[in-house]
Amino acid sequence: MSVLLVPHAADAILEQLDGFVDQLSDDQFVQESTTFPGGTAGKHIRHTLDHFKAAIMTDCAQTIDYDHRERGVNVESDRSAAKEQIAQLRSCLCDLSEDHLTNEVTTRVMCSGNGQCAELSSTRGREIFFAMHHSIHHNAILKAIATELGVTLDQSFGLAPSTINFESGLASS
Repeated sequence: MSVLLVPHAADAILEQLDGFVDQLSDDQFVQESTTFPGGTAGKHIRHTLDHFKAAIMTDCAQTIDYDHRERGVNVESDRSAAKEQIAQLRSCLCDLSEDHLTNEVTTRVMCSGNGQCAELSSTRGREIFFAMHHSIHHNAILKAIATELGVTLDQSFGLAPSTINFESGLASS
């Protein structure tokens, strides 16, 4: 199996997210959820894009850090800014070669609420997969928010590839 599948899969998730943004009005994008108090579609999208941005765009000489993010930025309140960042990330994914994906990177992860961190060795491809997997879970939350807003999404939105595979009867034992 090729590591080159990872950017294609991540691109598909970002394409879904782009379509989701298209289905919302400006007001819906920033409307606070009743199911997830304090959460909005825009905040979940910003969070997801932060992870993709860190995984895709952090230089290999720098440490990927998912936990220190800017909050309150225009990507979470402006649909066009979110769409612009999605387009930029999708473009960057298209440019990744197998060499880029197998480059070793260091990831800093916060292990507890007191701020203790660990540094882990990884590869760019693995971190992009992590961002994609993380995004799927936030897409499931976005699907619940969409339901609150009266927006209907494709049945596969927010489902992991393994769930889709299992439910289609293609899963191997």
